[in-house]
Amino acid sequence: MELASAAVAERERSLSQLIKDLVAEIQPLHLLHNEAVWKANTTGDARHVEEGARLETQIRTVFSRPHPYRRLRALAEGGGADDPLLQRQLTLLLNDYRAHQIPPARIEAMVRLEKSLEDGFNRHRATLDGGEVSDNQLREILHRSDDVGLRRRAWEAAKQIGARVSEDLLGLVRLRNHAARDIGFVNYYSMMLELDEIDEAELFRLLDELDQGTRPLFRRYKGELDLRLSRRFGCAPEELRPWHYADPFFQEAPAADAVLDRVFEDQSLEGLATRFFGELGFSIDDVLGRSDLYERPGKSQHAFCISMDRGADVRVLCNLRPNEYWMGTLLHECGHAVFDQGIDRELPYLLRVPAHILVTEASAMLFGRLSRNAGWLARYVGMPAHEAAAATLQLTQATRAQLLVQTRWCLVMCHMERALYRDPDQDLSSLWWELVEQFQQVRSPEGRSAPDWASKIHFSVAPVYYQNYMLGEMMASQLQAHLLDEVLGGPDRWERYVREPVVGEFLRARLYRPGKSVDWQGTIRAATGRPLGPSAFVEDLASIQ
Repeated sequence: MELASAAVAERERSLSQLIKDLVAEIQPLHLLHNEAVWKANTTGDARHVEEGARLETQIRTVFSRPHPYRRLRALAEGGGADDPLLQRQLTLLLNDYRAHQIPPARIEAMVRLEKSLEDGFNRHRATLDGGEVSDNQLREILHRSDDVGLRRRAWEAAKQIGARVSEDLLGLVRLRNHAARDIGFVNYYSMMLELDEIDEAELFRLLDELDQGTRPLFRRYKGELDLRLSRRFGCAPEELRPWHYADPFFQEAPAADAVLDRVFEDQSLEGLATRFFGELGFSIDDVLGRSDLYERPGKSQHAFCISMDRGADVRVLCNLRPNEYWMGTLLHECGHAVFDQGIDRELPYLLRVPAHILVTEASAMLFGRLSRNAGWLARYVGMPAHEAAAATLQLTQATRAQLLVQTRWCLVMCHMERALYRDPDQDLSSLWWELVEQFQQVRSPEGRSAPDWASKIHFSVAPVYYQNYMLGEMMASQLQAHLLDEVLGGPDRWERYVREPVVGEFLRARLYRPGKSVDWQGTIRAATGRPLGPSAFVEDLASIQ
């Protein structure tokens, strides 16, 4: 017994020292890298893009060293650690090191391509009718214009970036696949899922279940939507094409009867978010004070949240306009921010991050949905209570319609990305439209053969990520159901859901505080008492009238 205890103690001492040495090296690199990423996205300055690439290469090269990886494997094979925090760090480090056991020169080549693609998206401004336009302007045309010719030109402009980046992106896919095969995986997509603690077969079983559960609901919704659009644009439903919908990818449900943009026209979106999160017990003043919230030339046109130091410095990037889309986006990004703020600062550095990307996405989605919630609109935006109450059914339908549309879009992305890494030499342009027609029921433009799939930024800068949105939506629905039924209860539970500090206390204690000390499966069980499943999400969708 004493010998066994001594062996465990020695393994834990050795592992602790290895972790201490690693953190001493990578923690300052992470901070410098995050600063470079922030500056690159807020300014578009090529110097910061280059610096971010250099630092990311340096970080990845640290994890490519074979000697620490051999030591970690030996510690694991010898029995690992009894201390759960040490054992969790050992598991995560084994995955991190395994993913990078490739030559440093290949790491550098991949990072340079990734950063070049990211910079290309950040700097790109589409050309429409001879002038330069932003993504917000293209989205506004597709949201509001009744001029079908202009809509088509705007939609085509939104796809220009695809032709610009597709060849470099395919080169990057081949590089990633080569690296993955060198370390024993069939392709990069399968490698990333496994090392991210997601079982590929289980993932696609869940996606198939979601496809089957939502297909009849979507068919009904899409049929009604197409009738409305055909009346609006004066054509037969079968003549509708991608530019007739409300965004370049049909990943958002077009507004039907509940038009919300007008209620945000004279509002401060930051003020609304600050007040709301404050009532739940979260302070986001510092976050917004450090953030970059409005559009300008050269700045990234997208939105994200970043924890700079795994501590107090959390920031959000947005391109706000006073409308419902950007209100929902700001609530979403602040949902990431309060998660980062809520992680136990006493945890080891390696565990001071969310349990998984899908878990922080669940937090973000939980809050992002509220821009269409009647109780939230009445309390925070000042929408008259009788008007909000009268609009409740419409708002509920709008929220659920958005989730339904988003589900079908996520199915396209997940199936496309898996196919991309399985065979990057196939006819990807045709495959893209086959998947769009299969899952979204949107007809492809006749004779089009452009690489429209490549215009979606995630393929370039966030590989093997999109499944986290779908799993995050499922988790958000499961958390929402648990909060409403088990934590709040009562006939006024929805009104209390948007204002009770107990909601914030629950999320902070059950979801945020443990960080990555627990895997994502354990996190959802601890929060809701059951494993992640699609039932709560599908039940929400099934109630669309």
